[in-house]
Order: sequence, then C-alpha cells, then structure tokens
Amino acid sequence: MSDLYELPNGWEWSKLKDVCNLLNGYAFKAKEYVEKSDTVIIRMGNIRPNGGFDAEHKIKYLPNKYKDELPNYILNDGDLIIAMTDLATEMRILGNPTLVSDTNGRTFMLNQRVGKLYDFKLDKVNIEYLRYILSANQIKDYYKSLGGGGLQINIGKQQILSVDFPLPPLSEQQRIVSKLDNLFEKIDKSIALHQKNMDEADVFMGSILNDVFGELEEKYGLVKINDTVLKTKNKNPKDDLEKPFTYIDISSIDNKLFKIVEPKQLVGSEAPSRAKKEVVLGDIVYSTTRPNLKNISIVSEEYDNPIASTGFCVLRVNDKTINSYLFYYLITDKLFEQIEPNIRGAQYPATSDKDLKNCNIPNTPLHIQQKVVKYLDEVSQNLEKVKLIQKEKMNSLKALKASILDKALRGEL
Repeated sequence: MSDLYELPNGWEWSKLKDVCNLLNGYAFKAKEYVEKSDTVIIRMGNIRPNGGFDAEHKIKYLPNKYKDELPNYILNDGDLIIAMTDLATEMRILGNPTLVSDTNGRTFMLNQRVGKLYDFKLDKVNIEYLRYILSANQIKDYYKSLGGGGLQINIGKQQILSVDFPLPPLSEQQRIVSKLDNLFEKIDKSIALHQKNMDEADVFMGSILNDVFGELEEKYGLVKINDTVLKTKNKNPKDDLEKPFTYIDISSIDNKLFKIVEPKQLVGSEAPSRAKKEVVLGDIVYSTTRPNLKNISIVSEEYDNPIASTGFCVLRVNDKTINSYLFYYLITDKLFEQIEPNIRGAQYPATSDKDLKNCNIPNTPLHIQQKVVKYLDEVSQNLEKVKLIQKEKMNSLKALKASILDKALRGEL
C-alpha cells in the first residue's frame, strides 16, 4: 500500500509489526463448553460486521479453571482484537478490528482465529488511531487479498502484521482520533435510528399477523397443520452421481426477507448426507433446527432438481389451503409459542417434522384465506418499501464513514 499515494510532511509508512505484536487465540474445544460460568469464550462472531464488539452474540461459556490455566489468553476491556477467519461466501469480518468491552466482572478468553494485538510501541502509535486505520477498506481489502482456504478464508499472524499503514506524529494521531470520534458518534446515532425504524416495521408486521390470526382462530376454530398439507418424499441425489441438483440448506435462507437467496449448485457426487428432501415450486421449507431464527421460505422459483436439507420440514399444501396463508402463520409468534416446548438440545436446539405438523392453525375457509393473504401481502409490501428506504439511508451513512476513513488514511481529515 505504501506506493499508492504520498503522505503529508511528518508522516511515514509503517508496518503493523513495527508498532505491535499479535497473539492468536487458544484452540478451545466445543465439548468443553459448559451451560453457565463466569468465563466467556470470545470467538469470531463476537466481532460484528459493523466493527462493534458483542460478547452476548451466541454466547458460550468455559469452565472457570481456564483463567488460571491460560492467563495469557485473558482479554480485558480495551484490548484490540482482529478477525483472522471468515466465510468465503460473505467476507464480512475478515481483518475487522474491534475493542473488547463489557467484561462486567467476567473473564473473557481468546479463541483461535481471533488475534489480539499487544505489546504496542506507545511512543509511536495511539491504539485508538490504529483501530480506526485498520478499519479502513483499503486495509481490509489487503487482508482479503491474502486470504486462503476453501469455504473458510484464513489469514495468519505474519500476514496481519505485514500490512503497511500511514503513521503520523502522535499529536496528529490524537487529533484524528478526536475528530473521528466526534463524526462517527453522530453518524452511528443516525444509523441506529434507521435500524430502529426497520426493527419497528418488523414488530408492527408481527403485531398485525398475531391480530389477524387471533381473530381467525376465534371465528373458525383450529385444525392441525398436518390436515392442511400433503405427504412429501425423500430423494437421494447420490443415486445419480453426475446429475446436477440445487441444494437448499439453512444457510440458503435469508431470515429477514424469508426468501431463498443462495442455494448451492452441486452434482450427486458432491451431495451432503443431509441432502434428502425433495421440494417443488410452491412448497414451504421450515427449518426445524433453531426454529427461533425463523429460517422459513416459500420455494418461489423453478430450480434445477431442487433438494432440501433434512434440517427442514417440507410443507406442501393441499387443495384447501393457500401456501401463503400457511407461510404467514408459520412466521407468527403464535406458531413459535406452540413449537417452543418441543425444542430439544443445547448445542443444536431443534424440533421435529411431527411436532410442527401437530401445531394448530386457524381452520379458515379457502375464500377467506384468499382475502387474508391479499391483505397481508399489501401490508408486507408497504412495510418492505419503508425498510428499503431506511436500508438505503443506512448504506449511505456507512459509505460516508468509509469515505471519512479514507481521508484519514491520506492525511486529508
């Protein structure tokens, strides 16, 4: 990067290794996790795509003995950590730096593939300045260019420490940090406001669904989901090793849009063992693994030989049910309240196809279902327009942050 542009007088190009060192985390085993303790393992997922830190994200606990056995891997408030791994399909956090916070008397332990920057040359670099600069797109693009692997992209210690970055005098670093703090605080408040508007739109839709189906239940009574659907069958793609098929697994579902967005194109020889459930246009796939996440979608496109994971219950409606009517009910709190008592397992909480099909749904006549679906479609489309506007504004603000960081890199802030 050092040959991209000239720096202001008094600035210099420095490598990260010249101002600090990096410690890779310890390879804790998932089988060692405990249900609850005062020791929290900090993993890649705790580094958020927006550069924030969230210790509560899919929180996992370790035995308390580790704070005494592995003191070098303890994290404290203010420690600067960086993601050393990401998924090749997304690349949202690779190289993302963030500051640890909110230990609140707990012990945080550094997991493998999360790096801790330490041993700072404080006579040369301000830690907050470094965190900001490492967040710049140019730096993260450099790390992405070095990443190797298949589905999971990794960068190592020496690669992270090899990056060039602009290093002004300490007084200038402090001035830049102060200015960025002020600007980003205002921008982040605006982003949070738009996110709140999007969240409120989802809450409003949930409220509408509960009200509508509550009225239908009172008026028409209940029937089992099993009485609204047809039997489906399994299909083994390995029966024809050369034949292409479209594999729909849980990662294929966008649970904000309730749509299939990234199905995988495979051939029979590449089929995972869970690729077993035949689906057709109009079917509903409902993830029985972690059903609280609501990975649910109607199969709304014609795919080439589509097959779903056994992690889904495939629901194919009969001639007395509209698939959109069933879909809307499946995403309600009313349905989840019925399924929640049947969720089993700590590591991978799941329910069964049988439990889902035994849940009740309002026994609404077909002509009333048509009116309900039309109404809910209109409400949903209007709310999606509101959310789209909010998302566009959020993206503009994020682009503004990136532009400001670029100016900071060039000494133009």
